[in-house]
Amino acid sequence: MESENRAATAERKTRETEVFVAVDLDGSGDYDIETGIGFFDHMLEAFAKHASLDLKIRAEGDLHVDMHHTVEDVGIVLGNACAQALGEARGIRRFGHAYVPMDETLSRAAVDVSKRPYLVWRVDFPRDKIGEMDTELFKEWFHAFAMNAGLCLHVENLYGANCHHIVESCFKATARAFRAATEVDPRAGGALPSTKGSFG
Repeated sequence: MESENRAATAERKTRETEVFVAVDLDGSGDYDIETGIGFFDHMLEAFAKHASLDLKIRAEGDLHVDMHHTVEDVGIVLGNACAQALGEARGIRRFGHAYVPMDETLSRAAVDVSKRPYLVWRVDFPRDKIGEMDTELFKEWFHAFAMNAGLCLHVENLYGANCHHIVESCFKATARAFRAATEVDPRAGGALPSTKGSFG
């Protein structure tokens, strides 16, 4: 399992967006990200760094309409790439969780790489926007990512006041939980971490 190349690329082209993603789950946190949305790039860079995966993203979308299609489609394609890189997910730890504090804010995330996707999102924002970006779009990204990566993902902001801190702590907590869940378990011997003998 340790010698397996856990890297993949994925892309999506529609009338609304064109997205390309390359991911290496066993990277070192290197990133090269351009979506046309500065704050979103910042969050994806934090995700790559704290998940310790190498990530390249190129996205062009109908930003003259709004940011929704670009944000959602990046989540879809990143999720697809991660699912491909995981393959059958043999030998991984499967579960991961993390708490991340940022100043006055504390958020937590828990991940089950089960190929039975689900999102629980308990995050409220005191404002509708961070800069030009609608805060409601972050749930769309997390949902798209979880559904397409095959994750049961729970994200919760326990407390906080600053919108930037709230969302960044959610991205970092999810990244840390994802890293823990997808790490190779040297005791697993390449076995599927399920008593059912299959995922999904």
